[in-house]
Order: sequence, then structure tokens, then C-alpha cells
Amino acid sequence: MPNLRTSPLSRRGLLAAGGAVGLGAALAACGDSDAKSSDSGTGAEKSGPWSFKDDRGKTAEAESTPKNIVAFIGVAAALHDYGVQVKGVFGPTRTSDGKADVQAGDLDISKVEVLGNVWGEFNVEKYAGLAPELLVTAMWEKDALWYVPDQSKDKILKLAPSVALWAAQTTVPKAIQRHEDLAASLGADVKAKKVTDAKAAFEKAAARLRAAAKSQPNIKVLVGSASQDLFYVSLAKTSADTLYFQELGVKFVEPKVNDAGFFEELSWENVDKYDADIIMMDNRSSALQPDALTSKPTWAQLPAVKAGQVVPRTTEPIYSYDKCAPILDALAEAIEKAKKVA
Repeated sequence: MPNLRTSPLSRRGLLAAGGAVGLGAALAACGDSDAKSSDSGTGAEKSGPWSFKDDRGKTAEAESTPKNIVAFIGVAAALHDYGVQVKGVFGPTRTSDGKADVQAGDLDISKVEVLGNVWGEFNVEKYAGLAPELLVTAMWEKDALWYVPDQSKDKILKLAPSVALWAAQTTVPKAIQRHEDLAASLGADVKAKKVTDAKAAFEKAAARLRAAAKSQPNIKVLVGSASQDLFYVSLAKTSADTLYFQELGVKFVEPKVNDAGFFEELSWENVDKYDADIIMMDNRSSALQPDALTSKPTWAQLPAVKAGQVVPRTTEPIYSYDKCAPILDALAEAIEKAKKVA
């Protein structure tokens, strides 16, 4: 795993470094948003107090609907798909060549203040300068705010109310619904044609993936992430996307996970431990991509690699219907075309 450290990095840091794909194996109930904040979904401006109950069970409150919003990049991208704009972002936003990271979605990163681009980086002074009215991020572990550094968390949380939404211990439809709930509370019109069309496309893609899995019941998928020294095989039920794919009928390799319970670390000499017909590879900028693995002989000899059945995996989905529908379609197509090679 890139830049892997031990102890204080924690499971969250382990995940951010590129190997894990989610934390927690059981589905957690996602709390409903406060009725005052999102019951209409019309996008009309609301006067008076604003509130939203997040997935920690905490209620964020303000005297009026927040406008100066700062969010983790993936959450900001999801809100953007619903028409809600943010002032600042943190988390993987720019790649080394200055282009938008895959987690930025359709967000124009030139129009937002980037407070931090890597794990542990969050400029508190810049954050304060934005006069934030709301901080929004993901949550992979209960009560742990994704990409909000522990060492400065107390200072950050004093400056504005915060909302945390599950990115694990849930499924894709539930995660999308919660992001939509938040967007609606912030004034988005979640009944707009763009949104309803995207939802219809998502439901069509889900049906396609279910049908593909049913038609190819013997195809087995491995969920992988690569670093220079190790290859990580993840347990499908510990992440929102792969748990949902599993519910739709996709068959996954089940690794012998480490004590943390989320993935197994393999040396490159042992990368052929599991048989797989399709390999889904972590597409985040923190992980090595398949074209960087050509020098590793054991990788090149994997049946799925030789058959050209390696596909990208959106490890941290942008939870909007617009961004998740293509993910389902891509996996459905891969399964439809796959040959049994393991």
C-alpha cells in the first residue's frame, strides 16, 4: 500500500492509502433526515431554521439554509450532480499533473478552494477564511470523519456544523438516498427531470447487472488494489458498492482477511492465490493501475489478465444516480462478455 504506516494511521488511513475497500461487514441503519429539512424535495428556498440528522445520529443546525459549504471531494461531486455548489473541498482533488482526480466527478475544481489534497492535509486557516456554514464528509467507520485529520478535528468542528454520511456499512441505493436527502435539505430540486432520468438509468443498469450475473453464474470476480509491494484482495461485503453487486447476484472471491477483517494482503509472488475470471482494480490515484504492473511477471500470468478481463473499480463512488448508473453498466458489460478462465 503506498505510504503505508503503522499504528496512528489507523484503518481509515489504511483505506485512504489505497488497499482497503470499506469498513464494517454489517449493514447499518442510515438515519432519516430531519423532516423539516428534506420532506418536500422541491428545491424551493426555505425560510427559517435549517436542520439535518446525519448518519452518526447527530443533527446539524443553522439559522438558515447553509450556503458556504465545504465538503469531502466525493461528497461535493455528488451534491454538484443535484445542483448544490460548495465553496471548498478536501481529499483527492488534483492528480500530480494538475488535472481533476477521478473523485471530483463533474466538479470544476478551478472554482473551489482546495483545503487539502492528500491524507492528513487540511488547511484550517483557509477553511476559516471561507466563513463555512456547513462541513460535509463521508464516514467509513462510525463517528470518524473521512479526511478530517484527527489532530485538527476539534478546531475544524468548532467553525461550523458538520454532517457525515455512510460510505460503508450501507449499499449504493441507500447511500445515494442519503446524499439526495442532504441535497434536498440544501435547496436542490430532487424531482427535476435530470435527477429522475438519472434514477431511471440507474434502475435500468441495476436490472442489467442482475440479469448479467444470472446469465453467467460461474463467473467469479476478484476485488483488488495494488501497491508496489503488496496486492490487496478485498472482501465484497465490507463496501457499499461490492455489497450491492453481491446482492444483485455477482459472485466474488472471498479472501482470508487479516485481523481487521476487510482485506487480505498478498505478496506479488502469491498474487495467484485465488482463481478469478474478472479482476476489478481500484481506480483511485493512490493505487497502482494495471498499466503500471506490466513489470510484475506474476500479474501478467493471471488468467484474467491474459484474457483481458481486468476492469477499473470505482472504489469510492460518487453517490448520485448519475455517477453510479455507469458503474453498474460497466460491470454488467464485463460479466456479459466474460469467458470462464479461472
